[in-house]
Amino acid sequence: MDRLLALVYLVYLVYLSTAVIGSEKKKHRVQHGPCNFQVTNSLQRDSPPPSSWQERKMERLESSTENNTQWLQKLERSIQENLRSGMEEMKTNAVHTQTAAMLEIGTKLFSQSAEQTRKLIDVETQVLNQTSRMEIQLLEYSLFTNRLEKHVLQQNQEISRLNDKSSLIEQRFSALEARHVEELQGLQRERQQLQDMLERQRRLVTQLHGELGTSTHTSTRLQKQQGILTDTVEQLLAMVTHCNEIPTTPKEEPVIYRNCAEIFRSGLTENGVHSIRPPNSTRTVKVFCDMKTRGGGWTVLQHRRDGALDFHRGWRDYQMGFGDPSGEYWAGNDLIHLLTSSQEYSLQVQLKDDEGNEAYSHYDHFYIDAEDKNYSLHAQGFSGTAGRTSSLTQHGTQFSTKDRDNDRCSCKCAQMSSGGWWFEACGPSNLNGIYYAGVSNVVHYNGIKWYYWKGASLMATMTTMMVRPAGF
Repeated sequence: MDRLLALVYLVYLVYLSTAVIGSEKKKHRVQHGPCNFQVTNSLQRDSPPPSSWQERKMERLESSTENNTQWLQKLERSIQENLRSGMEEMKTNAVHTQTAAMLEIGTKLFSQSAEQTRKLIDVETQVLNQTSRMEIQLLEYSLFTNRLEKHVLQQNQEISRLNDKSSLIEQRFSALEARHVEELQGLQRERQQLQDMLERQRRLVTQLHGELGTSTHTSTRLQKQQGILTDTVEQLLAMVTHCNEIPTTPKEEPVIYRNCAEIFRSGLTENGVHSIRPPNSTRTVKVFCDMKTRGGGWTVLQHRRDGALDFHRGWRDYQMGFGDPSGEYWAGNDLIHLLTSSQEYSLQVQLKDDEGNEAYSHYDHFYIDAEDKNYSLHAQGFSGTAGRTSSLTQHGTQFSTKDRDNDRCSCKCAQMSSGGWWFEACGPSNLNGIYYAGVSNVVHYNGIKWYYWKGASLMATMTTMMVRPAGF
């Protein structure tokens, strides 16, 4: 490439030289007229003899022109040779460039062909895999169809056996039906006989009824006479008693105790049923007195031991009390109110599970309000072994039953949990729930519950609520 630039530069210099010579010739034609030059060193013979300096100038010009022409010819040959070599080199470079380009294109095409081949191989592999899976599925479907055919064949055989059995049963049924018809006819004959006998008995009863009326009339007269005799005998006995009566000391009235603590102080220290008359009441009630637990003197308000008594009752039953004090019973909310409102009482809750484990919850102060406040509960001073926290509902919770809902939940806890209790929002306790005996993994939300000892459902064998005066 550098050689080509040098040749172009030389051509440019020759061009400048030629231009200078041309301008000299033009100047000469203007001054002296046209003249003809030849490549040789001699001048034209027909032209007039020039002056000496003009001749020398012309000779120099001719010599210079001849030299330049020769030099240009050499330069032209050199340029042509250089151009040929440059063109060949350029052709060679172009061939190399095109070859490199073709090689690069060929490489790209080969890469693309390889990529397409790889993709085709992948597609072919996927097709083969899919074909294999379809063949496997077809084989599985074939096996499944074979199994179904076998199953259908077995079912057909079973249907055949059932048809045979059905035919046998139909034969037996026909025989039974014929026998039943015979028995029915025999029963109809017996019924007719019984109706005839009943008619005879009715006539006999009518006859006896008439005789009984006669006997009753006679018996009535005898009863009137007996009544008269009885009145006479009583009058005679009264007269005899009045005559023979000897003045004696008046009978001592029985002592009426207000609670089991007073009975315990009187010297009775055995568990049992006793009569008490709570303060501000004229009614005597029977309660069970626990004289053995933690110092004795406890008046039992509630007791569960075998589930024999239904505790899912209405308001009136829980108000007046129900059950047998010697077994399962509820003392009554009126009695609990009269007892615990007369003075300060403490509450003891005794519990025993189905494995024989026992626990208790003790409250130093306990009472309930009257019916006008729905027997609201008040308990303070918790201690005991039936849980670290009290399972009894909060202070001021009202009593609820299935027919009187006083809880703070829209779900009616007495209906859901069963039994009457101090439900707040169904709460953590209910000793009057359904009695579920035995061991079970099923959680019964309507069973006996003392949550902080045995969780949501206490499989209890015994529960007892009892009170006695505080500081006993």
